Order: sequence, then C-alpha cells, then structure tokens
Amino acid sequence: MTRELWEGMDWYALREQLRQVAPELGVDKIGFASAEPFSELKTILLKHREKGYESGFEEKDIEKRVDPALSLEAPRSLIAIAVAYPSKLQNPPRSEPGAYRGMLSRSAWGQDYHQVLRNRLERIEAWLQARVPGARMVNMVDTGALVDRAVAERAGIGWSGKNCAIITPEWGSWVYLGELITNLPFPPDEPVIESCGDCTICIDACPTGALVGPGQLNAKQCVSFVTQTKGMIEDDEMKRKIGNRLYGCDTCQIVCPKNKGIHAGHHPELQPDPEVVKPLLKSLLFMSNREFGERFGSSSAAWRGRKPIQRNAVLALGNFRDASSVPELAQLLLADVRPEIRGTAAWSLGRIGTGEALEALRQASEREKDEAVLREINKAAGTLEAGRV
Repeated sequence: MTRELWEGMDWYALREQLRQVAPELGVDKIGFASAEPFSELKTILLKHREKGYESGFEEKDIEKRVDPALSLEAPRSLIAIAVAYPSKLQNPPRSEPGAYRGMLSRSAWGQDYHQVLRNRLERIEAWLQARVPGARMVNMVDTGALVDRAVAERAGIGWSGKNCAIITPEWGSWVYLGELITNLPFPPDEPVIESCGDCTICIDACPTGALVGPGQLNAKQCVSFVTQTKGMIEDDEMKRKIGNRLYGCDTCQIVCPKNKGIHAGHHPELQPDPEVVKPLLKSLLFMSNREFGERFGSSSAAWRGRKPIQRNAVLALGNFRDASSVPELAQLLLADVRPEIRGTAAWSLGRIGTGEALEALRQASEREKDEAVLREINKAAGTLEAGRV
C-alpha cells in the first residue's frame, strides 16, 4: 500500500508545500538535496586531518561525515534548514573601568540552538509523517555525523564563504543549520551561485590567522575553539588575542560585507539577555556549578561547563589591566583548587602589574606545588620585578 501511494505522489508539489509552510514551522529557509555521498568533501577532510586542523569536536569517522547511508539505511534525499539568529544587542550594557564585561558570541545568545533546531526539525518530521506513510528520517544539528555546511550548500541554502560559514542571500551567515536525512525522494534544489568573489576581509581580520586560506580553518588556532578548551592556555599571544571573549568569536562574521545591516529579531527564544551575553567579569569568578547552570544553562555556551568561561573571565581582566580586580585574582591564585584558574590568574596579575599584584605572586610562589602554575607565577613575577610591564 505504501509503495502504491508513493508511486502516485507528486514529490515536487509536496516539496513546494513544505517550503510554503516552513515559516509557520519556525524555519527561515529550507532546501532539498540528493543523498549521494559527499565524495569531494572526503578528500578535503582527509587533508584537513593530515595537517592537524581538526578541532577534535568532530565525528571521528570521516566515512560517516560524508555518507548519509551510514546514518539512515537507503536514504533518498536530504532536507537542510536555516534559522536566522540576532546579530545586534539591543541597549547593551557598557563596559567601564572597574566594571568590565565579557562577551559571548552571537551563536550562544538566547536558548541553546541545538534544542531550537531539533524542535524545528521535529516539526518538519511530524508534518511529513502525517502526509507520507512510511516516511523515515534522522535529524542532525551540529553534533551529527554529516557536515552541516556541506549539506546546506548542496541544498541551496547558501554558499560556503571564505570564513568557513554558509552565507545566505537573505540572512548572511547569521544562521543556524540543521538537516534531515530521509527516505523520501524529493527533487533537489539548485545550489546558490553567488560567492565571495575577490573579497578576503574575513581572512585578513582573523585575530590569530586561523583562516589559513579561503574556506580553510586551522581550528586549533581559532579563538572560538580555544575559548572552549578546558585546560590552561599556554601561548601568551593567544591569551592576549582572546581579549574579553568568554565563548566563541564573531570577528570573521562581523567584518563580512554580506552581513552588513542584517539582524534577525523574529525568534523570541533566540533573543539575548544582555546581562547574560555581556556579563560583568567579576561576577563570574566565584560562581558555583549551580549558579553557573542557573545563569548560563539554557545557552549553548554551557556545554563545556563553567571552568572555560571562568578562565576566560580571568584572562579578560588581565587584558583590561583592571587593577580593581587584583584582590579577586589574588584570591583565585592563592586558593582556587583548579590549576588552570590559578595559572591564568598569575598571568593576569602579571599583566596588571601593580605592587599588590606582585605581592600576590610572591606569596603564591612560596606555596604553589603545580609545576605549570609555578612557571606562570615565576614568569609573571619576573617580568614585574624587571620593570618590563
């Protein structure tokens, strides 16, 4: 019976009906593509791995990343979606001396996009299952096996920018991506022809040179990646480049001409709380896990826990050279149980460079047992004693 229904179904018409109702389902753009393996992508991913450019957060099995059939038996098509997110903070709180603030990247504003997009994809699944008996689907958002950008590009959502983001004609690159692998034989959409042309603004603006070429990212040098790591950041230049970023980095999107003037304010659950996405740095230093969950638990920035954000807050105070924060940083250096926090506090005290900061470093050097932390303490104290700050 199912086969007979499918043989008489107008898949083109069903595709267009779904496209028409997509806004009602909370989707800003939807596209359709074949479920053939991404053969060319496999070569790119292998070279990426050979050069050590992977972040480590990706699916380890490259075959799964390029072949939809390894996630759903006998797939017939892919459905890609884009949901636009806000790029502007309304009435942002000011960062001022003694009351400096950090910043979450725009992708971490509002409710965790993984939950939001899964909800949207589940709505599409329900809509299709109500109309197509025997429909089978697997949805993926970010942490799924397939490469979201590759699916979106094939499905005509946008083109792959030199900043490694999908750029849509309607919403620029300020979009979240997700996809469905289906056994439904939808006809494919045409890819978007527009491109970045000769523009290299994003590559030139990358704080650390992590964009090693058009569409090529060395993830381990990317500020966004480094802010999400859990250990101590060893490279002093990287610490300075992080600035006051607590999670993620938007530089390559902010400078993109295709993003100029674009702001999506129509999804209530994605709208930011200014005090959450641009928080006072000192307010983060002594948060408990419970307090962290209450404040950041609904954000995608919470997935790595509180330690990276607290470490980055300590870095930011050093980068601001905030002398008013020395008592708090000294307390962390002398009493925090986490070596990553102690070592980072030592670095920031060295950057601030007051007599009080030097005294805290001297006290810590007499009691610190961790070798990595002790190196940071001695380096910071040595710099101050030599009068080079």
